[in-house]
Amino acid sequence: MKLYYRKNHLTAAVFAGLLSNLYSQNTAPNVIFILTDDQGSGDLGCYGNKEIKTPNIDALANKGFRFTNFHSGTTSAPTRAGLLTGKNGNSTGVWHTIQGRSYLDTEEVTLPETFSNSGYATGIFGKWHLGDAYPYRPQDRGFQESLIHGGGGVGQQPDFWGNTYFNDTYFQNGIPEKQTGYCTDVWFNEAIQFIDKNKEKPFFCYLALNAPHSPYHVEERYAAPYRNLPNIPNPEFYGMIANIDENVGKIREYLAKNGLDKNTIVVYMTDNGTAGGSTFDKDGFLKKGYNCGMRGSKASHYDGGHRVPFILSIPGEKGKEITTLTSYIDFMPTLIDLCNLKTPRQVNLDGISLKPLLQGKKAPNRTLVVDTQREEFLKKGKMSCVMTEKWRLINGTELYNINTDKEQRTNIASKYPKVVAQLNAEYEVWWTKTSVRANQYQYINIGAQTATTLFSHDLHNEQNKIPAWNQEMVRQGVYSSGYWTVEVTKAGLYHFQIMRWAPESNLSLLGEAPAGRVVSNGNTLKTGKELSITAAKLKVDSLEFTATITNNFNGKSIDFLVPLEPGKFKIAAEFIDNKKISFSPYYIVVKTHESHPKSPFFKKLKNA
Repeated sequence: MKLYYRKNHLTAAVFAGLLSNLYSQNTAPNVIFILTDDQGSGDLGCYGNKEIKTPNIDALANKGFRFTNFHSGTTSAPTRAGLLTGKNGNSTGVWHTIQGRSYLDTEEVTLPETFSNSGYATGIFGKWHLGDAYPYRPQDRGFQESLIHGGGGVGQQPDFWGNTYFNDTYFQNGIPEKQTGYCTDVWFNEAIQFIDKNKEKPFFCYLALNAPHSPYHVEERYAAPYRNLPNIPNPEFYGMIANIDENVGKIREYLAKNGLDKNTIVVYMTDNGTAGGSTFDKDGFLKKGYNCGMRGSKASHYDGGHRVPFILSIPGEKGKEITTLTSYIDFMPTLIDLCNLKTPRQVNLDGISLKPLLQGKKAPNRTLVVDTQREEFLKKGKMSCVMTEKWRLINGTELYNINTDKEQRTNIASKYPKVVAQLNAEYEVWWTKTSVRANQYQYINIGAQTATTLFSHDLHNEQNKIPAWNQEMVRQGVYSSGYWTVEVTKAGLYHFQIMRWAPESNLSLLGEAPAGRVVSNGNTLKTGKELSITAAKLKVDSLEFTATITNNFNGKSIDFLVPLEPGKFKIAAEFIDNKKISFSPYYIVVKTHESHPKSPFFKKLKNA
């Protein structure tokens, strides 16, 4: 789908009919996009759960369009990439949540860039998860204001050291700033301040919540109503959603009080199927909880992994259920259409605008595909689901009539070989289109910023071994190995600091980390394990450096000065312990030192 929209002055005449009320004041509509993390369709009252209390989200759905056949990716980062590009996550370079495969390719045109290009104020509050280093950060991709945590969740390895959901330090436009309060409350409070500051012009506010993602930390007053109820496996998970619902009510009240409700589109969505709202057996069938009658949960290629709530509330419109097969890749083209946006340059989108559906028109027949990769490199056919209005083809061999078998219990592939063949042919077309970056890397820039941090969260390795991706793994001293892919943009001398602990922790390389704060329900961060490190190595392509470490060493890092020319490189580093076991460091900070290639020190090292 080719889009290259020109921004015109929005009038009621442009969008006459169903959506005309948005433009009655001849102003572009504002957009608030609320995206929760790991909350499934079954974790909302308006999607049929009789035990969870979500009155504010339900009210939003009752006055908006409630989609019941809407599909995300199966995990967080791929969904976010697709939402913000209008493309299947795989094709954007994002098919995993770690291992450097959550970095959104810089060639992609993003939705915030498109809003900015069309005169909107843009802000993100919460979870980005599409790259923690330049040029992948939200402020590099079209957001004028950002307040985010690092990595894919609070407490993950790229996040600020010691964050626990309460009174944390988050990154305000890239600068760490101490915050007060519970994470979800912080995101909504900051979003309201952003809206208040920009209410005289159109704004795009992206409330990308980390809740209700694990760890399940929340004040007891939210979880208490769900304790000791026989069909609720995780009261904290429900409590986190109760807190989200309270904040949705707060922001809706703010909009109404300031007259912004008359010209603001509000979208509520989740990024994949439930992670904590239900329990399942080994085949993905429900054991406890409520999952809208679906099979599978987060990361599953069955419907429970990717059939998610999508609520689109447009001022003045009455609530309506839309059962048409729709997708996360439709989000960007829909907003481009509704807000009459202009992309910075021509783009070819995989999704389609859903505006005709809102106007009561029939959607074209289409085939959609999602898959779960979680690999270093894409693998054809891995955990795939090919979808039509009637069929689900799983892994190319299992066929289900989703209209008569929503739980996907009866495989009828043998009865319909022609359908299987046709859907497999559709998959081939999809794979050819979306695997264009299957063997490519994303490259973290070194040289454009004075300092760049490389995180073990983003380690590549061909064995697909899981690196230390959260701070608990760092505290435990989990060993992993791999390399980072970087692009040096400026010749010069670079200062590499190889570290055991996060730079902001100020902890000694050979020491332990003290236990963290009590967060909720008696949970604490455990004491970080001391490691017996005897040596450190650094390799940047053909350059190799080694240093030994004495027992009385009390520094925070092992440092190397490395001359680098512009180009793309693999960086590998390792610690060696007293048992001769080698493993990758958890953090490397790379700082510019002397950038001029004619520097005598640079020449001396270069020729050594």
